[in-house]
Amino acid sequence: MIKKYKKLIKQIFKFGIVGGLAFIIDYGIFTLLTQIFNIHYLVSSIISFSVSVIFNYIMSIKWVFDVNKKQDTKDFIVFIVLSVIGLGLNSLIMYISVDIISIHEMISKIVATFIVMIYNFITRKIFIEK
Repeated sequence: MIKKYKKLIKQIFKFGIVGGLAFIIDYGIFTLLTQIFNIHYLVSSIISFSVSVIFNYIMSIKWVFDVNKKQDTKDFIVFIVLSVIGLGLNSLIMYISVDIISIHEMISKIVATFIVMIYNFITRKIFIEK
């Protein structure tokens, strides 16, 4: 039983590292697109989120979760579906935060990313890990 919890804690730690790096990618691209190129925050968020999802997929499959190599195609499809839902959740949180509550988009991105990170860990653990 203790071994199972140690594995979960190690996995959460790895997920945190991958998530932190994915956040840096996501937030960095988002900042570049919104602040430097003046692209609308929702378009920037979709682009930056999508790039970070690709990084996150590769690292999650290779390092974080126990994945059966024979089910790569199925896992990839599930990952994409979960990521599209995460993108929708991210965009909804961004829209509500910025356009309805009037929170600055840079702060809203951090809040949205944190919430979606929790969603990502739970859903990937349930649907991808064997």
